[in-house]
This record gives sequence, structure tokens and C-alpha cells, in this order.
Amino acid sequence: MAPLVCDVRAVAPDAAALDALARIQLNARRLGLELELRHASKELLELIAFAGLDEVLRAELEGQAEEREERGRVEEERELDDLPGL
Repeated sequence: MAPLVCDVRAVAPDAAALDALARIQLNARRLGLELELRHASKELLELIAFAGLDEVLRAELEGQAEEREERGRVEEERELDDLPGL
């Protein structure tokens, strides 16, 4: 099932926001969904990690989603003896 995506670029990195996000994640899991935070600020990511919630609250730094899609591309398979200079 696709994750429930939440854009958090305007969320302040404070305890109230962290509490709210954790509660949203808990409710999402109770419904069988997974919450994915997108466009989190560096400060919010640091607060999530500091609170030990980085495994619970999946978050992406701004621009990370595009990078992940690029890494997921399939590369051409080659044999070692096909590589130049070997």
C-alpha cells in the first residue's frame, strides 16, 4: 500500500510539532497506513533523530525524493572483463 504523504516544509521544529507528527503516525498505523514526511527541514530531521523517532517517523529532506528515484534506476549490467582498463 502506498504511504500517506505529509508535506512538512512549513512545520516548525519544536516539541509540539514532534508530538503531533508522532500522534498522526500512530493513528495512521492503527488504520494500516504508513506516514511519510516530505520536505522536512534539516532542523526538524535533527529533532526527530534527537527524540529517537527517526525509525518511526520516516522523513525526507527537501529534494531527497527526487534523488531516491534516481538511485532506484536500473543500471546496465556488465561483466568485469567488459569494464574499460581491466
